[in-house]
Formats: sequence, C-alpha cells, structure tokens
Amino acid sequence: MKTKVVHLITLLELGGAQGNTLYTVTHLNAEKHQAHLWAGKGAYWDQQAIKDLGANNRVRFFPNLVRSISPLRDILVLFQLISALKKEKPHILHTHSSKAGILGRLAGWLAGVPILIHTFHGFGFNEQQKPWTKAFFIFLEKWIAKKTHCLIFVSEANMALATKIKLGNPSKYQLIRSGIPIQQTREVAKNTNSRNLKTALCLPLDNKVVVTIGAFKPQKNLDHFIEVSARVLKSIDNVSFLIIGDGKLKKKLEDLIIQWGLEGKVHLLGWRQDIPSLLSISNAFAMTSLWEGLPRALVEALVLKIPAVCYDTDGIHDLLSLGGGYLIPQGQKEEMAKQLIAILSENSSPCGISHRLENKISSEFDIDNMVRRQESLYFELLNQK
Repeated sequence: MKTKVVHLITLLELGGAQGNTLYTVTHLNAEKHQAHLWAGKGAYWDQQAIKDLGANNRVRFFPNLVRSISPLRDILVLFQLISALKKEKPHILHTHSSKAGILGRLAGWLAGVPILIHTFHGFGFNEQQKPWTKAFFIFLEKWIAKKTHCLIFVSEANMALATKIKLGNPSKYQLIRSGIPIQQTREVAKNTNSRNLKTALCLPLDNKVVVTIGAFKPQKNLDHFIEVSARVLKSIDNVSFLIIGDGKLKKKLEDLIIQWGLEGKVHLLGWRQDIPSLLSISNAFAMTSLWEGLPRALVEALVLKIPAVCYDTDGIHDLLSLGGGYLIPQGQKEEMAKQLIAILSENSSPCGISHRLENKISSEFDIDNMVRRQESLYFELLNQK
C-alpha cells in the first residue's frame, strides 16, 4: 500500500519554500507514495500545480487559507481542513509556512492524522514584531509542537533558536536543507549568452551587475538595498542593480528609486524563472533581509561562485560564515556599500568560495537529496508507528 502524504502550504508564491514544496510533491517516489498538495488560492505557482497534479486530483485549493490573520476565515478553513483530512485519510500531513503550519497541524490532530510533520522555512515570529505579538506566535508554535511528530529545519540558526526558546522536543528535530538543482543551475548559467541577456534587459554591456531576489515585503527590507545602491553609485557609476521579485510594496520601491535619482540604474524585473541566467551576468549578489530561513537565491548565487554581501541573519549565517562573501550587521548600509565597491572594483579580486563551503553545498543542498531525505524520514516515522 502506498503512503498517502498531504503537503499543506499557505500560498504557492514564487519563493524557495513554495517551489521546493511543489518539487517534493511531484518527485516523491510514486511507487511508494501518493502525494497531494493543498494550499491557499491565488498565488504564482497555482497553474503549475494544476498542470502537474490536477489530472490525478492531487492538488486542492482553500480560498480561506490566507497569509494575514483573519479570525472568521481562519476558523472556516480550520473546519474545512478537518473535513478534508477526514475524507482523504492521509498517513502523513506535512505542513509548511506559519499559518498553514499552525492551522494545518491543529486540523490534522483533530482529524486523527497518524503523523504530523512541519518544516520551518523561517519563523512566523521575529524581532520586528511588537513584544506581545511575538510572544503570542511563540506560544502557538510551542503548543502545536507538542502535537507534532517531527520538526524539520532548513537552517542550523533556526534550529539553535528553537532549542533556546524550548520550541518542541529537540529529539524530534531534523535538519533538511532547502535544495536546488545544482547541476542544472550550473549548466543553465554556463549556456547563457550574457550579451543577449543584457541587451534584452536594456543594460549597458560594459556595466557591472548586482542582483537581489525577494518578494516586495517588509521582511526583505529592500529600501536598504536601494539606498546601498545609491551609495555604491557615488563611487562606481557603471553598475546596474537588479531587483527580482514583486509584491505589495512595489509602489514604495518605485518612489524610492525616483527619490534617490536611480532611474535607469535600479531595475525592478518582476518575478522571473530564469534566475540562473540572471545570476550568470552578475558580479555580486546582495541581500538585506531582516530574517530568513535559508534563502534559495543565496544558495544559487554561491553555487555559481558569485560573491555575496548580505545582512547577517538566520540561515544566511549558516553559509557565509564558511566563506563566499561578507556578513554585514543589520542596518550597516555604509559597510554593505563598502564591501560591494570592493568586489566591483577592477583592482580587487572578489572573495572566493572556500572548499569547505563548496563541499557543504554539494553534499547538503541538492534538491533531489532533499526529497530522498524526506522519504527516509517518512519511512522512519511510519515504522515507529
């Protein structure tokens, strides 16, 4: 008999957690697993999920599953999830993201799902929240962790924080990295025609390029990236800055670009699926996030040996502490600009990717290894039952 697994995520936005969840569902061993994907409705990957899973009725959308707190819709979707789980009768419910993680595991527990698993792709609580808000979310995570059979972390930093605040039992912790298709990423980058791509993007052919990737939301702190861009351009004027992403703060970012006089220098490219190609024309990668689980985009940049300059936070520290770039204290925009200028300067050699970091990426961050690790975990937990 096949193991029926339901993966539940809040929204299928274009991001590492969402892309890797979809990849997992479509690449679990079909001879041993019947994998389903459930999510809120109206996000980037919805149509791809329907294409990959719709023919076999293995994808389902819950319109009331939304990111923001909405008491009425949250209660409605909780009961909808309980009903759906009782009908589907999965052996395993594997949740992702904060809202789906809490509501999904509660529904799974009430519906009698035998095994509950949650992957932390980052936490729903952070230092930018009001103290009572942060305390409330920690309380919820601690409470639902008691009902959970395994807690997966994508970064050592998140696992260490969970241990510190006593979130769940450390004996239930697993570290499974959020992977990328390493070989495919390298091949796509190698075969990219840099001249043609720069021309298509209307970038001067002799310009250096700095890239960042992320949704336009407070977590990504992209106003700092724009200010850093302005600081760099005071010293080196032949640089183009690319922001790949989209979101509710787009108008604010557009206004900031005008305010800093950066039209034609900082480009908002929207969401794109040719990330390896865009990284291949880049001289540096930057990230100003205030918190992260473990950003897929950074892994992609390091796989391509592009030097990175990032704010020091969570999973970013896991990687850059081993080399490959610079860790900048949060808010130190002048220091970030200084390190980018050093990388972009023609008289300086960019920082190298250490053998230790390269080995770590190769062994831990391959996307198919990520899927196989999850399959092994499912087998282990089922045997314990």
